[in-house]
Amino acid sequence: MQVELSRRKFLQGTVALSVAGGSAISTTNLLASSGSPEKELSITTKTGAAKEVKLVPTLCEMCVNKCAAIARVEDGIVTKLDPNPMFPKSKNMLCPRGNAGIQALYDPDRLKYPMIRTGEKGEGKFKRVTWDEAFKYITEKTTKILDEEEDNRSSFLFCAGEGMAEHTFKTFYQAFGSANWLNHSSICLQTVASAYGVTLGAYPQADLENAEYIVMAGANRAEAIVTPDTMDVFKRTKGRGAKLICIDPRFTNTAAKSDKWLAINPGTDLAFVLALTYVVLNEELYDKAYVTNHFNDFETYKSHILSSNYTPEWAEPITNIKAKEIYQIAREFMAHAPKAVYYPGRRSTFAKNDFQLRRAMAIFQALSGGIDTKGGLVFGEKIEIEGHESLMPMYDKAEGRGVVKTEAGYDDCAVVSGGGSWLGWRNRFLEGDMPYNVRGMFCYKHNPMQNMPNTAKTAEMLKKMELVVCIDTMPSDTVMYADVVLPECTYLERTDPVKTFGGVEPSIAQRNKVVEPMFESKPVNEILRGLTAQLSRPLFEITKKYDEEVQDALAEEDEEEYYREEFDMTRMYHHDQEELNADAVKAYEGAAEALKRYGVFYPNMKQYYKKLSVNERQYYPEKEKFYSVGEGRPKTPTGKIECNLTNLAKKGVDAMPTWRDEYTFSVPKGKFRLMTGRHAQYTQSGTSNNIVLRDLMPENYIWINKRVAQEQGIAFGDKLEVKSSVGATIIRAYPTEKIAPNQVFFIHGFGEESDALTWAYKNGGNDNAIIEDVLEPVYGAAAMHETNVEIRKV
Repeated sequence: MQVELSRRKFLQGTVALSVAGGSAISTTNLLASSGSPEKELSITTKTGAAKEVKLVPTLCEMCVNKCAAIARVEDGIVTKLDPNPMFPKSKNMLCPRGNAGIQALYDPDRLKYPMIRTGEKGEGKFKRVTWDEAFKYITEKTTKILDEEEDNRSSFLFCAGEGMAEHTFKTFYQAFGSANWLNHSSICLQTVASAYGVTLGAYPQADLENAEYIVMAGANRAEAIVTPDTMDVFKRTKGRGAKLICIDPRFTNTAAKSDKWLAINPGTDLAFVLALTYVVLNEELYDKAYVTNHFNDFETYKSHILSSNYTPEWAEPITNIKAKEIYQIAREFMAHAPKAVYYPGRRSTFAKNDFQLRRAMAIFQALSGGIDTKGGLVFGEKIEIEGHESLMPMYDKAEGRGVVKTEAGYDDCAVVSGGGSWLGWRNRFLEGDMPYNVRGMFCYKHNPMQNMPNTAKTAEMLKKMELVVCIDTMPSDTVMYADVVLPECTYLERTDPVKTFGGVEPSIAQRNKVVEPMFESKPVNEILRGLTAQLSRPLFEITKKYDEEVQDALAEEDEEEYYREEFDMTRMYHHDQEELNADAVKAYEGAAEALKRYGVFYPNMKQYYKKLSVNERQYYPEKEKFYSVGEGRPKTPTGKIECNLTNLAKKGVDAMPTWRDEYTFSVPKGKFRLMTGRHAQYTQSGTSNNIVLRDLMPENYIWINKRVAQEQGIAFGDKLEVKSSVGATIIRAYPTEKIAPNQVFFIHGFGEESDALTWAYKNGGNDNAIIEDVLEPVYGAAAMHETNVEIRKV
C-alpha cells in the first residue's frame, strides 16, 4: 500500500501549501454585489492566460450536515473550499472540517486500487489486483456460498454508513435479495428518532433561531457540531434574547456559554423530565387548548405522572439537581411557550432508558403547545423528488431477517427497525443463535471496528465471515479485515444522488463532481455497475437451480426476457448519476440546470434570494417560511400526541415513560462511569487520519477529576490504561474540575489499529475497545454510557 513517490511529493508540495495558506483569489472576491443568484455566484473564471480557475458548487461530506461548498480548481487541482452562500441549510458557512475536505482528496494513505487479502484477517496484507480480478473473486466466493446455502440470499449481511450514496448501495442490497441490512442508526440516534416518531409522528427540528428559552440536555452543540443553527443559539445567549439551560454531567463549552449549567448524574435525564412534567401538570401550566385538541390519553398520562409522585423533591437525589431548579425551569419553560424548546438531540443513545427519555421529552414539549410552530419544534416542508428505478425480486429460498422472535417481540429487543440492531445482530451471530448461516458481508463506507462497542467481538465476527467486501476511501480498521477492498473515490471526485432537504426553508441540493477520480478509485455507482456485470447472471443461475417458482416461470416464458425484467441487477446502473439526478428533479422547471450551476434549487429561488449583507442572505421571505405545516397538528396516524402506547405494552415496554429503580446512577468504589462524545472538528473515525484536522487536536485525552488525579499521582499528559470488562485502551490524562469524581470522559474516533493510516495509527484511546455491549431494550440500540471502568497510570 505504498504511495508513488511522485504523487507523495506532489501532495506534500503544491496542494499542502495551498491548503495551509489559502489561495490568492477567494470565492468571496469573485461574488458580485448584486443579490441575484446569477450575479452572486460565478462558476468559471480565469486568473491569467497560463492558469485556468474553475469554481464548482458541491456538498461537503466531512460530517452528516452536508453543507454547501464551492471548490476552487486550478488547472485540475482543488486548492480551496469555500462556503456556498446559496444553500439555506448551511447559510454561507463552512467549518474547519469542511475546509479540510481537500486533505480527504489528497490523503497519501487513501485507497487507490482494488486489493485482495493475502495474509490473516486484521494483518492488513493485500495484493493489488485489477477491477475485473476483484469482481471475479467476489463472484466466485458469493456463488459458492449461495450454492451451498441453496440460494438463501440472507446468508449475506449488508451494512452501510450514513451518506448520500448510501441509497445507491442499498439498491444493490435490495436486488441481491438479502433480508439482513444494518446501518448506523442503532449506534447513532435510533432511539431519538423513533421515540419522537411514535409520539409526534416525526423527528422534528428545533427552531433555535427564534426560540426564547432552550433546555439543552446531553447535547454539546458549542463543541460537537458547528453549524448555522449552533451559531443561532450562542449569538443570543447570556442575556441577548434567548435563555439557554445546559443539563450535562460535564462543564462543557456549551455549559460555559449557557445562562445556567446543571450537572446531572449520567443516565438520569428521564427522572429530570418526569419531574418537570409533574410541576407542569400539578400547577396546570400547560397549554389547555392545545392539549384538548391534540392529545390522546392525556388524563391517563396526567394520572400516571401525579400518582407516581414524580416530584422535584423525588428527582433531586436521583439527578443531583436541586428541586428548586426543577420548579424554576418548568415554570420558565411554560412562561416562554410556545417559543420554548427542549432540544431533541442528534446523537447516540446514552442509557438503557433512552427511548422512554425521548418520549418524555416529546410529551413535555407538546404540553407547551410548541409543536409545528415558530420558536418551538418544527416539522417543516419537503420538496418531493422522483425516486430512481430499483429491482426487488422475490427469492423463494431467501430467509427473513436474522432475528429470533419471542412473545414480547424479539430475543434482544422489542422492535426491529429498518436499520436493525447492530449489537444484537453481531452478538447473535457470534453466539450461534442465527436461524440460518450467514457467511458473507458487503460493507459500504462503514467502520464497525471503530463505531460499535466491544471491538474485540467485532473483530471476531469479521474473522468468522467467509467473504468480507469493503467499499471505502480509507484503509480503516474494518478494511484490514476485508477479503476484497474496492476503492471508492472521495466526495470531491463524484456526483452523488440529488437530495431534498426539508425544513423551514426547504431546498434540493446536489453534490457535483469537482475533479476526476484519482488513481483507480471509482464512484459507488460505477463500482456496482462493474460488479453486477459479472455477478448478476451467475446469481440467477443459482436461483434457477433452487427456486421452484422461477423454474415454473421459465417453463412458460422466454428465459432472457424473464431474466432482464425480473433479475438483471445491471439495469439499475446503466445511467450515470448526472442523468439520474436530472430525472429526479424533472418536475421542477430549471432545477437540473440550477443544481449544476448553483448546487442548490428551490421554487421561486430567483425571486426570493437576496444578499442582505456581507454574510447574510434571504432564502425565503419570512411569511413564506414553513414554521407550521399543519396548524400545530402532530404527524401521527391519529393526528394526536400519543402519550399511552398500549401496543408497546404487549411487547414488554412501558406504555408511558416510567422511572425504574434499575435506572439509578451508581458506580462501585474505585471505578468510574465512562462517557464519550465528539469534537466539532472530527467526525467519528472518518476524519482520524486527516492531518489538517489533527493539527487542531493531535490526540484525545481522558477527562478525570483533578482531585482524584492528585490522589493517584496523575498529572496532565500521563499515560493511563483504562480498562473495562471487555477490553483496555491507553490514553493521556487531562485532570480537570469540569467533571465529577466518579466519572471520566474522552472523545470518540481515535485509537485506530490500522497501520496503513499514518496519522491515526495508535493515536489516542479507542472508546469502543472498552465500552460494554449493553443494549437499549426497545430498539436494540447501543447504550454508550452504561460502562464502568478502572484506571491506572502506566
